[in-house]
Amino acid sequence: MGIATGIAFDRDGNLYVGDRSGTIFKIGRGDGEKEIFVYATLEPSMAAYHLAFNDAGTLFVTGPTTSSNQAIHAIDRDGNTTVFYQGLGRAQGMAFDVEGNLYVAASLHGQRGIVRIDPHHQASLAVSGNNLVGLAFLEDGCAALATRDALYHVALDIEGRRLF
Repeated sequence: MGIATGIAFDRDGNLYVGDRSGTIFKIGRGDGEKEIFVYATLEPSMAAYHLAFNDAGTLFVTGPTTSSNQAIHAIDRDGNTTVFYQGLGRAQGMAFDVEGNLYVAASLHGQRGIVRIDPHHQASLAVSGNNLVGLAFLEDGCAALATRDALYHVALDIEGRRLF
C-alpha cells in the first residue's frame, strides 16, 4: 500500500487507507479473508491523506500540500470523486458533527485553526490556533485538538457524528 497515512471505517466495518501516492484503498470484510482494492485515486500528497465519512456514506479526503487553494474531495460509494470545497491551506484532519458540518484543521484566508464547512459549502473559522493537524469530537461536547506536539481537550459544545 505504499506509505499509509489516514484511515477511516465505513458503517459496514470496511477500512479505508490513504497513502502518499494518492491512492485510497478499501480493505473489505470478506468471508474470513480481507479483500484489498483501489477505491479511488487522487493527486499525490507530500504529507499525508486524512479521511472522514459523513452520515450518507461519502468519504471526504484531504491531502495537504503547500498550496493555499487546496480541495477537500468527496468520494461516493462507487468511488467517484468530486471536489466538495476548494480554498483551504494545508487541510488535514477532519470530523463531522451531527448536523452534517465538516470541521477541518486548515488555513482559511490566511487564518489557521479549525474551519467549519456547512452542508452548503460555506466556510468559516470555528477555532483559531497554530499548528493544528487533527481533531475528534468527544461525547461530552468537547473536542480533542491535536498539534504536532500536543493534544488539547477544548470545550466547544459541538455534538460529534456517532461512529457506527
